[in-house]
Amino acid sequence: MNQLLLDKIQTPTQLRELPEQQLPTLAKELRNFLVETLSRTGGHFASNLGVVELTIALHYVFNTPEDRLVWDVGHQSYPHKILSGRREAMSTLRQHGGVAGFPKRSESIYDAFGVGHSSTSISAALGMAIANRQLGNGRQVVAIIGDGAMTAGMAFEALNHAGDLDANLLVILNDNDMSISPNVGGLSNYLAKVLSSPLYASVRESSKQILKPIPTMRELARRTEEHVKGMVAPGTLFEELGFNYIGPVDGHDLLTLLTTLRNMKALEGPQFLHIVTQKGKGYPSAEDDPCEYHGVTAFDPKTGKMVEKSAHAPTYTKIFGDWLCDMAAHDERLIGITPAMREGSGLVDFSELFPDRYFDVGIAEQHSVTLAAGLACEGLKPVVAIYSTFLQRAYDQLIHDVALQNLPVLFAIDRAGLVGPDGPTHAGSFDLAYLRCIPNMLIMAPADENECRQMLTTGFQHEGPSAVRYPRGCGVGVPVEPKLTTLPIGKATLRREGHKVALLVFGTLLKAALEAAEQLDATVVNMRFVKPLDVEMVKRIAQQHGLLVTIEENVILCGAGSAVNECLQPHANSTPVLNLGLPDRFIEHGETATLLAQCGLDAEGIVRAVTKHLSELAT
Repeated sequence: MNQLLLDKIQTPTQLRELPEQQLPTLAKELRNFLVETLSRTGGHFASNLGVVELTIALHYVFNTPEDRLVWDVGHQSYPHKILSGRREAMSTLRQHGGVAGFPKRSESIYDAFGVGHSSTSISAALGMAIANRQLGNGRQVVAIIGDGAMTAGMAFEALNHAGDLDANLLVILNDNDMSISPNVGGLSNYLAKVLSSPLYASVRESSKQILKPIPTMRELARRTEEHVKGMVAPGTLFEELGFNYIGPVDGHDLLTLLTTLRNMKALEGPQFLHIVTQKGKGYPSAEDDPCEYHGVTAFDPKTGKMVEKSAHAPTYTKIFGDWLCDMAAHDERLIGITPAMREGSGLVDFSELFPDRYFDVGIAEQHSVTLAAGLACEGLKPVVAIYSTFLQRAYDQLIHDVALQNLPVLFAIDRAGLVGPDGPTHAGSFDLAYLRCIPNMLIMAPADENECRQMLTTGFQHEGPSAVRYPRGCGVGVPVEPKLTTLPIGKATLRREGHKVALLVFGTLLKAALEAAEQLDATVVNMRFVKPLDVEMVKRIAQQHGLLVTIEENVILCGAGSAVNECLQPHANSTPVLNLGLPDRFIEHGETATLLAQCGLDAEGIVRAVTKHLSELAT
């Protein structure tokens, strides 16, 4: 059996030794390898299949890692990882201690910039381009950004700055939100080659110099050039920002990509290449439904059918989605907002049942929050469905536009706490800490799915800003009441009475705490509200026990446990307090249960920490 081309490539240097005519065969092998590997490990699927040819072309034309490739978000970085020495390790993808799901500087010299959040690539690449100019090292820098990421204001801020600086930077827009349009064919590809060629660039610059003394003629030539290009390419915006725009180009035509990239590599100043690709390219199921196959679990590569995980309870995302529809039917003032996370945040049913009250603003977290503030000013009741890690990006708007004006906006914060395989870029480790310091905020952390529904109702009815944070994954299996019931604000509940030790639990770690309490004979309090804290409960429990233990799936620093410490300090309380939560470091990717255990937040870890602390107090 002949050895596969892919088996011969451990580095891009070896890739660059292949004859050009073998690259289409390599693309086919790489695509097959992706399907085979991800059918076992799961991960981001459709987006990676769509950039196979682009990735090969980039590493073939540019001298990586000396030249820098900056991938936006990183959903599409698997082919890059495979071609840069991590092919054999891909079987460990997103597993604890294995290959990360996103580019990561500490993992490889080929990962020029660590990513995970959207729309950062152009800013980072521009910084590198400026540094290269200052250092005079001659490196090339390429930013690869998707059409979804281009909806964020940060991308346009960077484009505006780059054009003004005249930096040597290539931005590639990977447009995969549509099928390849008719003008992306022979004519458009031919024009891309011509417009990016040294001859065209030379004539273009020479013409500017010749016509410089004749302003009217120079302006006429400029307008003529723009109109000619405008007939075949939608590049006027990028030209106005100071970029030389080329495209759109068929992103699956390797030979055209190679020629165009070589030409653009030789050009000075900011360059913009627009390519059109197809998500899920080469795998029919992913081509037909790229959204469903954006992120996959293990699946049968022959049929595309994903392995379904057995679930004894609905996910918290499902609980939120059902509540949103129920509350919308009950109160016509409700407006649902999401920054491009309709499926992930559970808004699919709501968007179909209440299309006029549903707003997906794209990857624009800041806008989503201030939009909600504007709606609230006019008497409506907006609900912003957002991941914890993405709400960080709208922190100023949360403080200035919502909390400062005490507006009734409900934040349904999904993916709070650790998120498993997605790792530290997507973990919701900080929301209790960064929310707790904001005046006017009502902050709730449900222990189970029924409490989640009740807290969402409580927050929605509250006349001020509120937040309900809940984790990724399934609930604990408690029955969910269909009624839209509110909870008394700021009131905790006693779940178990014990002796000496009291566990004060914020959120879904209550189950682990109750298991630990059986071994410790400890009291357990479901705190429910981070702000306002149930001060009377905390003071009473402190008087009755020899040790208080706060438990949260949030960073310990400034978290809910810190609220308990602050509550007791003015009263000169002598009861020692042990704060358990996420440590002061970023938690790497892996199965959530494994990570929680490593952080000492499973039942055994809680027992171990309490026993050790009691021993230290006794000495």
